[in-house]
Amino acid sequence: MALDHERAEGDHKKLWSHLKMPFWQSTASSPSPGTSSSASVPSFQQNQSVHPDHHQLGDHHSASGVAAMAKSLLPARRRLRLDPPNKLFFQHEPGKQVRSAIEIKNVSKTHVAFKFQTTAPKSCYMRPPGSVLAPGENLIATVFKFVEPPENDDKPAILKSLVKFKIMSLKVNGQMDYVPELFDEQRDQVTVEKILRVVFLDPKQPSHLLEKLKRQLAQAEAALETQKKPVEEPGTGPVKEGVIDEWKERRERYLAQQHLEGVDSVQMD
Repeated sequence: MALDHERAEGDHKKLWSHLKMPFWQSTASSPSPGTSSSASVPSFQQNQSVHPDHHQLGDHHSASGVAAMAKSLLPARRRLRLDPPNKLFFQHEPGKQVRSAIEIKNVSKTHVAFKFQTTAPKSCYMRPPGSVLAPGENLIATVFKFVEPPENDDKPAILKSLVKFKIMSLKVNGQMDYVPELFDEQRDQVTVEKILRVVFLDPKQPSHLLEKLKRQLAQAEAALETQKKPVEEPGTGPVKEGVIDEWKERRERYLAQQHLEGVDSVQMD
């Protein structure tokens, strides 16, 4: 019995000493007999030295992937500045065609083409539907919309609209005519500048938004009239009053001379 007790106590001490060993020592001693820990460590170091650039290449690819992902998450740089920035205001006049206005300015350093799109092309249209702006150039576009008559007297529901407008931009090379097909041909380069939602204003209730809308509409009409006015060529301006008087005097002298010559010829006969 004493011998069994001594054996059990010895096994217990061996187990306890094994548990107290550091983790790296137990791991290094785990290989099969005949393979020492000192042989395994150089083998690992040798595997690392065989491909010294492998980890550098992997780090480069991972860094490039992170940079590309970060760039894709960043918002695209805007080429246009809009006023109003995210809404189109219309006067609420059911059963009529109403207008809105928005100022579009090219804030980039290159020529930019822009294009309008709407979710309701049958009841809305834009003037102009698109254009090319030089750096720093701006214009006021007019948006037309037909307001459906209300089905009931629920006025708050009427003032809400699901119609939206989208303004897209495209960088172009220099001054050129606006061609809508460019946005299809260079679809990958197109940027969605803003999605505008429709907001109706009560025309009977004065507000700064209503006054601003009227002012922008007046500016848009004035710019349109300026474009319609033909350019006068040199020498084609209106005839001044002094020129007409001189022409009349010459005409009268010519007729008087013709009359005298006619009288002389009659007397000679």
